[in-house]
Amino acid sequence: MKRILLLTVVWLATASAAAFAATDGPLVDTNWVKQNSCRAGVVVLDIRNELDGHSKMDYLRGHIPCAVYSDYMKDGWRAKVNNIPGMLPPLPQIEKLIGSLGIDGNTHVVIYSAGSNALDMGSATRVYWTLKVLGHDDVSILNGGYAAYTADKANKIETGMNQPKPKTFVAKFRKDMYPTEADVEKARKQGILLVDNRPSDQYLGVNRTPATVKRNGTIPGAKNLPESWLTDNNGGKFRSVAELEKLYKDAGIPLKGEEINFCNTGHWASLGWFVSSELLGNKLARVYDGSMAEWSADPKAPIEQKIKVE
Repeated sequence: MKRILLLTVVWLATASAAAFAATDGPLVDTNWVKQNSCRAGVVVLDIRNELDGHSKMDYLRGHIPCAVYSDYMKDGWRAKVNNIPGMLPPLPQIEKLIGSLGIDGNTHVVIYSAGSNALDMGSATRVYWTLKVLGHDDVSILNGGYAAYTADKANKIETGMNQPKPKTFVAKFRKDMYPTEADVEKARKQGILLVDNRPSDQYLGVNRTPATVKRNGTIPGAKNLPESWLTDNNGGKFRSVAELEKLYKDAGIPLKGEEINFCNTGHWASLGWFVSSELLGNKLARVYDGSMAEWSADPKAPIEQKIKVE
């Protein structure tokens, strides 16, 4: 009898784990989060920040139960490297940050931002991409962010601070996911697809962000797929696969083949990469981390300005 009970317990645990593993993916919904946010082996990561008009105080006032907090803009997810802002930090630095949040190689990380628009969903995709580049595949994003979770008033909200137990996170850097400026120049000369995920005015060269980009325009030959196209009505939820495929076709962007996404500092580019790689399945898509901040600062790097205002 004891053997039967033991086998039953083992079977239930195995079945539960299998069901759990089967439900996670690049995107999870609020129902998934309700069922799993406090589950062992799961870290739900609240990254709301000044980009989406929020701060740690908003987390303290209310967050998904058991979620831990890390400010995307202030806690070291990005760093100035060789005078280029917004880059992937040195590995020891980012390993320490991730480990301090209770994340190790066996953790399923679920990230959520405010869910206001494509810009702030880019915070979630950037953290997602960071973990992937560091060799951590068990990661998801809450589709719609915190806004989607709180839209259902029946969903429980927790207040105060959750202090995670630090763990040791060891990065396994995937160099193949991280093209350098030289790699991008080589790809450009070879005719490999370059996708500019900035707004069209910046792609065309009408405007730029002077704080990060030195020259107007884009990398010659690049196609434009603005980040605001990728979420439903520029909100916090990603468009359906069918809608995304149509938009890619209209933008002249193939669904398969080598692709390098870029923007100003690799934030919007992570959104474009996430859609191409994780939602549409093009595993040959990559992010150029330095983006136009690095490219425009190099006087030898060519720039195409399609519309000149001056």
